[in-house]
Amino acid sequence: MQPRTVAIYQAQASAYAAARPPRRVDAAEALAARSVPGLPVLDVGCGAGRHTPHLGERVVALDAARAMLELARARAPHAGLVEGDLEALPFRAGTMGGAWANMAYHHVPRERVPMALAHLHWALAAGAPLELTAVAGDYEGTALPGDDFPGRYFASWQPDRLADVVRGAGFDVERAESIGDGGDVVLVRATRARSLPDTVGPGMRLLVCGLNPSVYAADRGVGYARPGNRFWPALAAAGLVCPDGARRRDPRHLLAAHGIGMTDLVKRATVASAELSADEYRAGVERVGRLVDWLRPAAVCVVGLEGWRAAVDRKAVTGWQPEGRALAGVPTYVMPSTSGRVPGGVAASAAHFTNVLRATNGPPLAGALS
Repeated sequence: MQPRTVAIYQAQASAYAAARPPRRVDAAEALAARSVPGLPVLDVGCGAGRHTPHLGERVVALDAARAMLELARARAPHAGLVEGDLEALPFRAGTMGGAWANMAYHHVPRERVPMALAHLHWALAAGAPLELTAVAGDYEGTALPGDDFPGRYFASWQPDRLADVVRGAGFDVERAESIGDGGDVVLVRATRARSLPDTVGPGMRLLVCGLNPSVYAADRGVGYARPGNRFWPALAAAGLVCPDGARRRDPRHLLAAHGIGMTDLVKRATVASAELSADEYRAGVERVGRLVDWLRPAAVCVVGLEGWRAAVDRKAVTGWQPEGRALAGVPTYVMPSTSGRVPGGVAASAAHFTNVLRATNGPPLAGALS
C-alpha cells in the first residue's frame, strides 16, 4: 500500500474507528459460513476490526497500520493479527479458507492490483470464497472528493473492470455490481478457482499468453510445470531466465526482474487443452485484449497456435500476426505449444522466443544468465 495512506491510518486509527461502524455484517457472516472447513478466514486490510468478529472463530486479521491492529485486538481477541502489506501477503500457499477484503484494495494503484490479487490467490485454498469491495468510480489520486480523512490514496473501480481483474487473478466471479447509497461501492463476489493468477503489471516488455493452465500446473502454482514441458528450458536457452537455481520457474521474479508477464487465454484448468471450446477461446481473447489495451506491454507472445486458430484466425501460421489480428494493436507473435506432446524441441521453442526479442529490439535480459 501507499506509505502515506498507511501513515494516515496509523495516526488517526481511533477517529477512523469511531467514524466507521460495522456494516454488511450479514455478508461477513455468510462468507465465513462458506469458507473452506478447517482453514482460517483472512480479513484483508482489517482496519479497526469492525468485521473481524463476524468472520468466524478461526480468523486472521491483516493490516499495514499497527494502531489499527491494536483496535482490532479489542474487538476480536480470538483473531490472529498480522502486520503486513496486502500487496505481499506473508502466508504459505493454500492456507486460507476465505477472504474478506472490505474497502482495502482501492488503496493500491490500479496497475498493481493484479499482482496484489495474485498474492491473495496463492494464499487461498481452491474453493475459498472472496468478498471484495472498493470505492466505485474512475478517480485515482490522493484527493478523493468527500474524503473525511484527506490525503489517502484511492484508485476507484467500475464493476466490469474490477471483475475482469479478479478473473485474471484466478477467481470465478459470481457477482460484480455497484451497491450502497448511490452506487458508491463496487462489490465483487468470487471463488478461488483451481487455476493460475495472471502475473502482470505496468511497463512489461513482453506478455506471454498460454492457452490455459493444466490441472497439474494449477495444483503446483506455476505455469508449464510438467517436467516434459519445454517452456522454462526454452526461456533459459533464449536468455530470458536463469538456467538453474530457485528463480528458474518463478513467474513473480520473471515479472519483477525482467518485465515479462504471464497470462492465459482461458483461466479454467484442464487435463488437456483439447477440452476447451471455441467459445472459451474467443471470450479469452477478448479478456486478454482488454488486459493488453490497459497495460500496454511492448509485445505479446501467444504460446499455442491451436487456441489462436480457434479464436482469431483459423488459417494463422506461427510468427508475427497481421496488424489487424494483433491484440489491442500491440505486436503479437504466435508460436506452437511447448508441451512435450507437440513435435519439436527446446531449441525450436527457444528460437521463437529469440525471434520475439530480436524483432522488438530486445537482447537477452541483463543479468538473466548470472
